[in-house]
This record gives sequence, structure tokens and C-alpha cells, in this order.
Amino acid sequence: MVAGTAASAQVAAPPAARSHPMIDALYVLAADSMEGRAVGTAGSEKARRFLLTQLAEIGAAPVGAGFEHPFEFTTRQGASVRGVNLLAQVRGTAEPERYIVVSAHYDHVGVRGGEIYNGADDNASGTAALLELTRRLRDNPPRHSVILALFDAEESGLRGAAAFVASPPVPREAIVMNINLDMISRSEEGVLWAAGSASYPQFKPILQAVTPAAGVTLKLGHDTDADGPSNNWTSQSDQGAFHRAGIPFLYFGVEDHPGYHKPTDDPEAITPAFYVGAVETIWRVLREIDRVPR
Repeated sequence: MVAGTAASAQVAAPPAARSHPMIDALYVLAADSMEGRAVGTAGSEKARRFLLTQLAEIGAAPVGAGFEHPFEFTTRQGASVRGVNLLAQVRGTAEPERYIVVSAHYDHVGVRGGEIYNGADDNASGTAALLELTRRLRDNPPRHSVILALFDAEESGLRGAAAFVASPPVPREAIVMNINLDMISRSEEGVLWAAGSASYPQFKPILQAVTPAAGVTLKLGHDTDADGPSNNWTSQSDQGAFHRAGIPFLYFGVEDHPGYHKPTDDPEAITPAFYVGAVETIWRVLREIDRVPR
């Protein structure tokens, strides 16, 4: 859509969105006022303030001295850019020194050619879902400790995830796996993909045993070159940084749709019932993984 004057981040979501706070959060993150949430921009800062408010309202505990963990990187053009990861945690009841990292990137590609790329599915959907999972973990304490990581600069080459893996806030050997969420709210066919079990077959029985929520079909794949490298998602989102470090992962997402990296990736285009069901399905997988001693 055409870029306009920035409005308040607290945009009014339509009545259908009010049926679930997660969808309401998606509408806020994908509002024009966020200006596409590109790393290092005012829109990114606005999104970050909203997320910090949400984490505080949920009652999440920060990782280290605070939620914000800044990092810097240099672009191909030689520019220095500052990104900020947001890290929260829920301590485990049985294995508190073993960590599952659940992640989603909150950045998108910003404004291009005078049009705002709102990134509702990519990746306001994963970001809002992570807030929902934080609430659930708060109310249903896990056996393992869980770090909730909202990564910045994924669209710039997985920079936030790479910074996390290069200098993790806990010993790297204590991180048992990564569960990454990227594009999980838009599927007319109701198909949610889980990638990662080709490289880490220990997760395959869990994925096959979990009953997906109503309206969701859980499929395994997009984690080999069998259908060509472009269909192998192993390194195409933040889980790639973990995989390169030898940390097991599962990645949940949908296949590309007409709104992918287009100005039409707006909140009105998501499929709300599928989105809610996808997050419920991911929650079930997380709970099953958490039950297994590691």
C-alpha cells in the first residue's frame, strides 16, 4: 500500500481480530505506523517499544540485565547498522540449566518505492505467536528453561540470530534446540510445514504423534534438496544460524504466497482460524519436546 503519515501504533483491529489477543498484536505490529519494521529504523524502534510493553504486561523475565540485547553488523555496502534482539525466559522446573530457544524475527523490509511492506505474515505472525507462547509458558511452567528470542535483522541475513549464537547468554552446550516461527498465519489450504527432522530425526516421531489443531494439516519437509535448493528451508530463516552451530532445530512456516515480500502482506490477508490452529499445534509440539529429558 502507499506510504502515508504515520499514525499511532495502537491501531484499531477489526472485530474479528479482537477474538484473540495474538491476532490483535499482529495487527499492531503490521500497522502502517510501524513502517515495515526494517532494522535500524524508527519503525523498528516503535515495534520494539510495543513488544517490550507486551513482555512486561505478560510478566516475562528478562535474560541477563534486561530484555534488549543490541548488536552491530556491517552491510555489503559498508554501512554499520545497529540491531536489537529481545530476549525473555521462563525457568524450567526439572532441568533449569538446559534451554530450548523459541524464536521469531520481528523485523521486515521497511518502505520501498514509497510503499510500506507491512510484513503481517512475515513475520508479525511469528512475533505475536511468540508472545502467546510466553503467556502459556508462564501459566504452564516447562521442565526445561525456555528462552523466548525476538530476533532483529533476519531480513538482512539472519544477523540477529547469528549474533545470539556467536555470543549466547547461556553456555552454548546448554542449548538443546531451537524452535523457529516464521510465516505461520496465512494458508488457504490449512497446511503448516515443520522442517528439520531430515537433519534431526529424533524429532520425527514427536511430530508424527502430535495431533494438529482443527483446520491444520502438519506436514514434514522442506529440509532437503530433493526438490531443489530453493525448497530447502534449512538456512532460509533464523534456524539456519543454529544449524550451522550444530544446534538442532525445528522450523514452522507456510509455503510462499502471493503476499510474500510484497506490499500486500497485510493483516487483512491472513487466515485467522488457521493462524490460531497453527500456534496451538506448535504449542503441542513444544510441550511434547519439553517432556523428553535431554
